[in-house]
Amino acid sequence: MNAVPGHRTSSEGRFQLLVDAVTDYAIYMLDPTGVVISWNPGAQRFKGYVESEIIGEHFSRFYTDEDRATELPRRALETAAREGKFEAEGWRVRKDGTRFWAHVVIDPIRSPHGELIGYAKITRDLTERKLAQEALKESEERFRLLVQGVTDYAIYMLDPQGRVTNWNPGAQRIKGYAESEIVGEHFSRFYTDEDRATELPRRALETAAREGKFEAEGWRVRRDGTRFWANVVIDPIRNDRGELIGYAKITRDITERRATQEALEATQLALFQAQKMEAVGQLTGGVAHDFNNLLTIIVNNLDLLTRNARDPRDVKLIESAQRAAERGAKLTQQLLAFSRRQPLQPDAHNPNTLIEGFESVLRRACGEMIRLQLSLPQRTRWVSVDAPQFESALLNLIVNARDAMPKGGSIKIMTGNATLGEQEAAASNLPPGQYVSIAVQDTGTGMTPDIVERVFEPFFTTKEIGKGTGLGLSQVYGFVTQSGGAIKIDSTPGQGTKVIMLLPAQESGDEASGEDDETERPARDSAGTVLIVEDEPAVLEVASDIFDSLGYDVVTATDANEALKVLEDDPSIDVLFSDVIMPNGMNGVELSRRAREMRPDLKILLASGYPMSALPSDGLGAGVSFISKPYRWTELADKLRALRTVG
Repeated sequence: MNAVPGHRTSSEGRFQLLVDAVTDYAIYMLDPTGVVISWNPGAQRFKGYVESEIIGEHFSRFYTDEDRATELPRRALETAAREGKFEAEGWRVRKDGTRFWAHVVIDPIRSPHGELIGYAKITRDLTERKLAQEALKESEERFRLLVQGVTDYAIYMLDPQGRVTNWNPGAQRIKGYAESEIVGEHFSRFYTDEDRATELPRRALETAAREGKFEAEGWRVRRDGTRFWANVVIDPIRNDRGELIGYAKITRDITERRATQEALEATQLALFQAQKMEAVGQLTGGVAHDFNNLLTIIVNNLDLLTRNARDPRDVKLIESAQRAAERGAKLTQQLLAFSRRQPLQPDAHNPNTLIEGFESVLRRACGEMIRLQLSLPQRTRWVSVDAPQFESALLNLIVNARDAMPKGGSIKIMTGNATLGEQEAAASNLPPGQYVSIAVQDTGTGMTPDIVERVFEPFFTTKEIGKGTGLGLSQVYGFVTQSGGAIKIDSTPGQGTKVIMLLPAQESGDEASGEDDETERPARDSAGTVLIVEDEPAVLEVASDIFDSLGYDVVTATDANEALKVLEDDPSIDVLFSDVIMPNGMNGVELSRRAREMRPDLKILLASGYPMSALPSDGLGAGVSFISKPYRWTELADKLRALRTVG
């Protein structure tokens, strides 16, 4: 570009001014050997050399050591001279040693006679673009590795017509197709015949394009023809101009979750039905019990009237009334049978075995957000329980714990042996001895003390309307207490809840038969003294009349505490006749135990409108008998006679 001195034209001057004004490009000339002979401000800005430092130097100093080692500068000039141009990109070196990415064009300059007189070299700094490209490439590679590393989701793309354009390992694992088998095929082949008949694939793409997203769940088909339940999301992909260029499709196999949800819904439905029936059973049982009290009064008054009736007409009327009372008694027995629907059938079981056998149902009940842990020591004692009822109670506790953790958490089931001393046993209203502890501990919201006091009440619930019946823990409570155990709760707001079921440990060795000796022996001639404990005045009056007619001296009490005081003060009492269901905390069974501790030789007869199988009578031993309401004076006499024969 240097003109011969004294011959620079006005056009050349303007061109030199243009070159000197350019700062975004390095524009300079080389002689035929590659030595710099001109230098513009752009070259100074890019490379860091002022004109006085670089004129006369070889241009190879701008190249990296690696490029000089391969003689790239020489080859670049040769290429430009031979082919009329050399163009390339590569790293170049500034004066301070730093590198920049350059776009380089070298053009040969020839005289009018074709003689090579030098080279024009234009360099542009593209470092920022290069770094952006590399960052984009690195990001794309990371994304590609991410997608290729995902195996739990099928992630792939479709063209605008719905043909598969790429395929990740997750898609191959879930759908069964290798990439070579499926790329280029239409994605509708994953749909069922029913969905293709309704053109669901087409409608899904149209929805995604129109609304920006399509999401749904449904059956999809694998390569082998089997079906799986899928969660599907389709997103449209658009270029910078907003043109649709394809779709991103993500599919997840949630077959197991759906099966778990269906099993849980079925379990909840069955549980809800069982709870409704239990509520009805409690109501009918209570009605039957009260009705039995009324029938006891009616039947025994009729019996007493029969003993004194002489007029045939009176006898006939009494007998008619007795038959009606008997029909009423049968009705109450039917109601009681309904209230107990499925009587407990206890058998010896290892609780760990029961829990392990029921583990799959418990895990499904927990759901995906809850982690279930089991801690089941090998030397846990056996218990005598009804296995299905035990499983139902455990499921109730798991469902309650799960509902207390709407955002997820953990549940731990623990078993272990427990020995209750007198104080601990008294606190649990149990006799001292060996027990098995089955605990369910959660990390949920916990409960305040006032709620803990009421959780076992039927129909009490802290859940929203429609979310619970309030019978779950009542059912657990009924099962545990009917099995001779106790249940307690340890809960703190914000720190979770621990529910502990204590069940009597199964003793090793010979089983107690529980049978009374049926050998008949003559009854005593003298009737003796009876203590009648009954809170219903009318029933107490009838019972007193019956015992009086049988030759007994009668002492009465209206509750267990009063009866204990009578037994302590009156040593003449040799028969205790008590109702099982009584007010003020202590029932007839508990009274019997206390009475036998005070008077081991005391004969005890218990009466209730509930069947004996439903009452906690374990441990009462010989000398204790039971009579169902409504009882007749003849039945009462037979029971007393049988008690007398027991040594």
